[in-house]
Amino acid sequence: MNQFLVMALAAGAAMATTALLGYVFIPWLHKLRFGQVILDIGPSWHKHKQGTPTMGGFMFIIGILVSAAAAFAADYAARGRLLSGALAGFTLQGVNGKLASGLLMALFFGLMGFADDYVKVVKKRNMGLAAWQKTVAQILISAGYLISLWLTMGKDPYTLVPFVGQVRLPAFFFFAFGFAVIYATVNAANFTDGVDGLCSGVTITAAAGLGAFAVLRGMFGVGVVAAATIGGLAGFLVWNRNPAKVIMGDTGSNFLGGLMLAMAFALDCPVILLLMCLIYVIEGMSDVLQIGYYKLSGGKRIFKMAPIHHHFEMSGWKEKKIGWVFSLVNLLGAIAGLAVVWFGLKAFLDIRY
Repeated sequence: MNQFLVMALAAGAAMATTALLGYVFIPWLHKLRFGQVILDIGPSWHKHKQGTPTMGGFMFIIGILVSAAAAFAADYAARGRLLSGALAGFTLQGVNGKLASGLLMALFFGLMGFADDYVKVVKKRNMGLAAWQKTVAQILISAGYLISLWLTMGKDPYTLVPFVGQVRLPAFFFFAFGFAVIYATVNAANFTDGVDGLCSGVTITAAAGLGAFAVLRGMFGVGVVAAATIGGLAGFLVWNRNPAKVIMGDTGSNFLGGLMLAMAFALDCPVILLLMCLIYVIEGMSDVLQIGYYKLSGGKRIFKMAPIHHHFEMSGWKEKKIGWVFSLVNLLGAIAGLAVVWFGLKAFLDIRY
């Protein structure tokens, strides 16, 4: 049971660290006048949020990484006895290498988001980085991460597909598939951060699903990251729930998208994000469908506004209701994902745990 205690402690430490950081970080952001900029193309009823401190994602980035690192350090010192050998004899091979490079990738995406937030707030350019700048940054980060995975797998990449098993991927398909998954997930996480507490609540349920998947595979290093994510975001909700006193910004949402990817790739099953991050998928697809239909129909719209949480806002839903309902829907997606894992990947699960 040591591993479950370590996961619980990681969650508690991340929650406490993130929540306490709010007492220091939020006044500091106020002092620096790092306030949220409401885009001209954004919802007019969000104008009251103008000036709310942004870049709050740094609070849970610190909470998650510090608590996870402390758990890993304790396990390493105990020679793997705390996490059932998950990190004993740590090398950059196998799951350890995938997890380490994934966390680094998530951090770089967070820094990209920070650059975007900084341009919006400090440089007074309310669209942030130019589209080409974001695209170049995403390509570079994704390429570096995928190359690290390719090398970690001995240049023989594979993925787990439910009800199919382990599938070997030709190098070209591995990189093409990887770029598509990374680009879609990071941008969808960014779309989900549109109302108070929404991205935080949704991602808590996604992390819970991925954490349970990690336990079923006996990958407790990944489980610790999932637990720390749940705790860190719970601590952030102390300040981010409606009415929000701080906003995560692109700093936080890009990091969270990268973090979900890091765990899914470490578990060898990135396709499971379709269910574990169901709301990410719905939010991203709603925006794609809205833009596509608008262009094809000559100006008609499917939704009142996209991403879809704005459609529900315009239909009269309060931000709190959107947050709870969307989080519940994502929880159902995570449960469905676990069912798919259980019945479709049973041969790869470590059912001793």
